[in-house]
Amino acid sequence: MRFMLANLFGGDGLIVIVVALVVLVGGAQLPKIARNVGLAGKEFRKAQHEAEEEGRASAEKSAAMPPPTPIAAPLATTPLASTPIPPVQVPASQPVVSEQAAITMTPAQLDELLKAHEARVRGESNNN
Repeated sequence: MRFMLANLFGGDGLIVIVVALVVLVGGAQLPKIARNVGLAGKEFRKAQHEAEEEGRASAEKSAAMPPPTPIAAPLATTPLASTPIPPVQVPASQPVVSEQAAITMTPAQLDELLKAHEARVRGESNNN
């Protein structure tokens, strides 16, 4: 298969391709097609050259920049596992609510809660 392609694009094969193009497209269209192929090749080479220049510029820029300095974490004097955590005392009057719990209430319940909070704040400010 490889040798067939090499033979196809040899001297005789190239003549066959040119004759086929003339028959299929017509002799008047060949100069336009050749011009378009040439312009496309020129644009491709231009884009390739620009990409190479851009790659060189970014490589030079990254080489000129100093490497980032790592930020050192503070050294722990004791391991975390051996550090005791004091228990938290929660008064019995206050309910314990986790941060992950979802609280849902109706608008009427929200109004009651706001009124109770407002009354408690007023009572505390009157006592002071």
